[in-house]
Amino acid sequence: MIATWWASLSVLMKILWGISLAATLVFVIQSIMTFVGADADSNFDVDVDTSMDGADLSNIDGGSNLYTFRNFVNFCLGFGWSAILLEESIPNVALRIVVAVLIGIALVALVMWMFKWLAGMQQSGNINVHKSAVGCEGKVYLTIPANRSGEGKVQITIAGAVREYNAVCESDKPLPTGTSIRVVEVVNSNTMLVEETTTYTV
Repeated sequence: MIATWWASLSVLMKILWGISLAATLVFVIQSIMTFVGADADSNFDVDVDTSMDGADLSNIDGGSNLYTFRNFVNFCLGFGWSAILLEESIPNVALRIVVAVLIGIALVALVMWMFKWLAGMQQSGNINVHKSAVGCEGKVYLTIPANRSGEGKVQITIAGAVREYNAVCESDKPLPTGTSIRVVEVVNSNTMLVEETTTYTV
């Protein structure tokens, strides 16, 4: 039955179906690989934020770089399926191809805008979290060396969520695991300067 249907198609429709099916297959594979952290598009990297903030979208280039394989796939999706679905609505082949090209371009533009917006939201959220971290309290997770001689790790509560960060201290003695601490300063996006509040034994 499928062979009969395929034989009945014109050369143009066979090409359009080939483009659409291939683009759909690649899109599905890309989506799966993105979710498991092995994106097939080297220009579309998603880094996992070890501070438990979730996916870091600030490194996504798919929203700013036009010439990527992912955008090519998105164009083929919009172009191919539009040309197929509009076969009866727009019988004029030339006009239908023009409309399909415009839809493909529009889809690429929409996806690029969406990722730029998501990256902006992520960056804005990170800034707010870092500002609000000062004064938050928590506990040492991995021992922090004295006098900023190295980094340990702390778990602090920000906006009701427990987050893990690298940490340094200016104390003359190391802050061992379990020490209660307070954030004094945000050193960088992943590191906090902390001070001891009270100590308890684990």
